[in-house]
Amino acid sequence: MDASATTEAGWARAIEPGRANGRLVAESLEPGAEAKTVQIPGWIAPDLNAALLGSGIAGLYSHQLEALETSRDGNVVVTSGTASGKSLCFNLPVLDELARDDRRRALYLYPTKALAQDQARKLSELGLRQLRHAIYDGDTPRDDRPQIRRRSNLILTNPDMLHVGILPHHKSWGDFLANLGWVVVDEAHTYRGVFGSHVGNVLRRLRRVARRYGAEPRFVLASATIANPLELAEGLVGEPFRLVDSDGAPRAPRRIGMWNPPVIDPRSMTRRSVLSEAAELLADLVDEGMRTICFLRSRRGIELIQRFTRMRLEELGRPQLAERIAPYRAGYTPQQRREIEARLAGGDLLAVVATDALELGIDIGYLDAAICVTFPGTVASLRQMWGRAGRRSEGLALYIAGEDALDQFFCRHPDEFLERPVEAAIIDHENDRIQLAHMLAAAYEIPLSESDVEFLGPRWRERAEALVGLGELRRGREGRYLPRGPHFPAAEISLRSASPDSVAIVERDSGELLGAVEAERAFTTVHPGAVYLHLGRSYEVRELDIEARRAAVDAFDGDFYTQPKKDTEVFIEEVAERRDVAGVELNFGEVSVTEQVMAYQRKSLTDHEVIDMVALDLPETNFPTQALWYVLPDELAGPQSLPPDVQLGALHATEHCQIAVLPLLAMCDRWDIGGLSTNVHFQTGRPTIFIYDGHPGGVGLARRGFEKFELLLADAATLVGECPCDSGCPSCVQSPKCGNLNEPLHKQGALELMAGMLARLSEEAR
Repeated sequence: MDASATTEAGWARAIEPGRANGRLVAESLEPGAEAKTVQIPGWIAPDLNAALLGSGIAGLYSHQLEALETSRDGNVVVTSGTASGKSLCFNLPVLDELARDDRRRALYLYPTKALAQDQARKLSELGLRQLRHAIYDGDTPRDDRPQIRRRSNLILTNPDMLHVGILPHHKSWGDFLANLGWVVVDEAHTYRGVFGSHVGNVLRRLRRVARRYGAEPRFVLASATIANPLELAEGLVGEPFRLVDSDGAPRAPRRIGMWNPPVIDPRSMTRRSVLSEAAELLADLVDEGMRTICFLRSRRGIELIQRFTRMRLEELGRPQLAERIAPYRAGYTPQQRREIEARLAGGDLLAVVATDALELGIDIGYLDAAICVTFPGTVASLRQMWGRAGRRSEGLALYIAGEDALDQFFCRHPDEFLERPVEAAIIDHENDRIQLAHMLAAAYEIPLSESDVEFLGPRWRERAEALVGLGELRRGREGRYLPRGPHFPAAEISLRSASPDSVAIVERDSGELLGAVEAERAFTTVHPGAVYLHLGRSYEVRELDIEARRAAVDAFDGDFYTQPKKDTEVFIEEVAERRDVAGVELNFGEVSVTEQVMAYQRKSLTDHEVIDMVALDLPETNFPTQALWYVLPDELAGPQSLPPDVQLGALHATEHCQIAVLPLLAMCDRWDIGGLSTNVHFQTGRPTIFIYDGHPGGVGLARRGFEKFELLLADAATLVGECPCDSGCPSCVQSPKCGNLNEPLHKQGALELMAGMLARLSEEAR
């Protein structure tokens, strides 16, 4: 029996119990593909050709050659599957030019330091004598930085360092910027939402500063498969792009399985712990000798899966295998991570339980199986994780569902899920608050003038005048706008926050800055007593100092989570678009959201039961954002004879399930979206449901819902209609982020409301 057959037999035995008892709810086989190879073109620089041959690269995949040739004429975005050789798609044109011209420079941007380290190692292994590459990030010793700026012709960094460490100090980078020929943005699909909207401004500032030094760099973006790669690339950079979306890399067949833990309490629809299910499967795969990676977003969760897996292996009489499993998460030192990556790639480790820190393109070798525990937020992320398995021989990719609405929706529709297209990555670089902050940073770099319309858009002067009115800019000669005072604007902009006014989250013991949250959202997410999640790890908020804009937190490993109770009001500022659809008046526009957090619940992690309610005394907050909202006639919302709480419960449940499925259309998390439902809104005078961007100014999520409302409605109706619970549960209409603590909710009313809307939609289509 060959190795491929042995591998297949091993994982088949591991999943057979799930087939027998119905936990394996669906299976499919992704066919493999033969490699489409081409010769290295003869016009490649001789030294680069020799370096490729010396590294064992005697030919190219067809899409690598297509990217190389396309990039000769302008900007290109490359999107192809995991392990398809995307790095060579941008390395070839860049290194070819560096090999020919000693003065040429290139800039590589990565979303994480680990990815930059991984790419730096691969570039070193290539052995191209003209290449002088270096990493320039927050970990680079200050004494080394001047030499790197002078000597290196390829800099690997991240958007944060470009934003705060390079662009404001461009005079020190004059020679590098004057000769900048290429900018590479890898893992471009990670730049979405608030982060992507910021990066879109940072890249425009880079183009603007490079132009000052006479450079017009070409851009190459590499991305996982997403629904809108051209739209994303052009939104990030502000220039036209050409798309390369073919894939000539070989691919082994992959067996895909969907696994649903059994219900252990029919009354509450509670299922067996997803951590226990994952540990049992992982142990059985390791017992069969399968090299496996298991993904889960929670840091605490991966530590528990590893512990439960070790216990299971000891039960199976294989304690020696327990030493060959390691967790991998943010928080480990770079040296610890490199050691785990090397042990996994070298075969010393049989399994790694990881957060999404290993989802991106770090090289960890070839694995037999990949398990994703609970839905990771997007189909694109799930396929990235699955892509770790079966690159050389047939592999196994498993998805273990949790209790969340989307997880259970997918389990009831496995065929649709397995064939579901990936989502669109949404950004809005013109978000008022985000762009105003970056315009101030841009003025610090170079005074604003008429020539900036190309980079900052047609509203640049209007926004510059707004900054003058705020006392941040002053008008200079010849229509220019200059900063007022010597302050350093870039340092005040967090690329992860939509608002320049943010609250820093600091761990008390270490003093480490974990991140920031918009001031408008602080009372909801980091109120005193809140359990705050950061990179999958839990913290408890011990103190919130609003004046100092600081939340002090401690590491937390308790068995409960918190949910705020808040009052919300939405004021319609401006209707931008309106259409009649599905029997309702559907609107999109600008709104103002007012929230006041009144209290918070503590709820058990295991069964979601309420432990207690704690009162809070916090002020109101208000923020502008974008929303979709629809106004319902009586025949859809329900007759006036219905009790008000039943009618409101139907509207409320409908709002929840539509928010739950919006991430299927846009690459976002339900925590990025807010909502409000009311029997009579004071402006519309009718029953109204609002769905709005949870970030100040909005980043395009509600707009996506407005544009795809028919699909949003259909998905939400299916989600609720096929849930087997009686009156609503976490798998359909209950939401973990509901400000009203899931009261009132009326599942049947929501079903009738959406059925009526779908019926009218069908009539409109005829």
